[in-house]
Amino acid sequence: MNHLNCLPQEGVFWGQHILQGAVARLGDHGIRRPVTFTVEPLERLYRNCVQPNLKHEAGSFTALPAHVPDVAVQGGLEACLQSGAESILALGGGSVLDAAKAVSHLHHEKTGRYLPIAALPTTLSGSEFSHYFGITETDGPQKFKRSYAVRETVPKVVVIDPVLVSDTPRALLLSSAIKGMDHAVEGMRKVTREHPHAIMAASGLERFLAVLQKWPQSVETREALEQGAVTPADLLQLQLAAWQCYFSPASVIYGLSHRIGHILGGTFGLPHSATSCITLAPVIRACADFYGDKLEIFGTRRPGEDAATQLADRISGVVASLGLPARIGDFDLDPARLPEVARLLKKNYPNEVADLGSNASVKLDALLESIW
Repeated sequence: MNHLNCLPQEGVFWGQHILQGAVARLGDHGIRRPVTFTVEPLERLYRNCVQPNLKHEAGSFTALPAHVPDVAVQGGLEACLQSGAESILALGGGSVLDAAKAVSHLHHEKTGRYLPIAALPTTLSGSEFSHYFGITETDGPQKFKRSYAVRETVPKVVVIDPVLVSDTPRALLLSSAIKGMDHAVEGMRKVTREHPHAIMAASGLERFLAVLQKWPQSVETREALEQGAVTPADLLQLQLAAWQCYFSPASVIYGLSHRIGHILGGTFGLPHSATSCITLAPVIRACADFYGDKLEIFGTRRPGEDAATQLADRISGVVASLGLPARIGDFDLDPARLPEVARLLKKNYPNEVADLGSNASVKLDALLESIW
């Protein structure tokens, strides 16, 4: 039986020049007395476009490093409790959104009440549309990013405006688009080609590629806008693509590319979005038999070529053309740690490793070696 699970998300508002007006009306959607979760590089955006339009703000919290360490989550929770916050406004990328969801979850455990979240996303991973979040545990012998799925933490309201991503650093913005594609592809693990996820994800991936394939080389986002090489309309297309690729998160279960990313990021510190640049295309090739003909939803096959190969080639091609990292060795990780990466994957994510088929354990070792 096909089944679409829907999350309790109240509204998504998008368009150019809507941010300030949308923020001013957040109270109409239950976002009252919020603490704003953000990071220091977004301080100017917060001061100029967000804070002046908030009514009865409870304060802000910026101690939110990447990969959502548990100590930062506890700090955010304390900030909310001490200020008497009634909601959270999350201005930032996936780590800020994850922190907001984690704090809302812990607030419920402590008080019996979730803090509703309004999301102002500044990257393209699509976290604002999901109930998934990760918390990196730091108190054990080894850091580990543990995943959670709590329906009540999905942002109640999402606001999409190109101004939110206009100053996002090039590498972060573009690699987060590849993370968005990862949601589209691996979302196919447990659904059919007729499922709403498949239909929306195929459209979203094409929308991503249409913009990314014309993106200028070696130019920061703001400079590309000023040169006219990229337009606000292009940025909005990327933001809408992220939404389409992550349109049905409660109906899908993600796979090996995501899980390798969780280990490389949470335990070994690689940038979260960059991991999909490294893993997505190779995992598509390695798991081609598992996905079968379902990946045909992402494009017409070239004669004599299977859908997985064509899709992987398109993704690896755009990663290369954008100059994004394509190998683990692009980062400061000792190759001697690869067996440890493999061990953590086999221990914590056996179902996703099994997507590799027969002799999955041996194939995983080979896959990790190949992407070094």
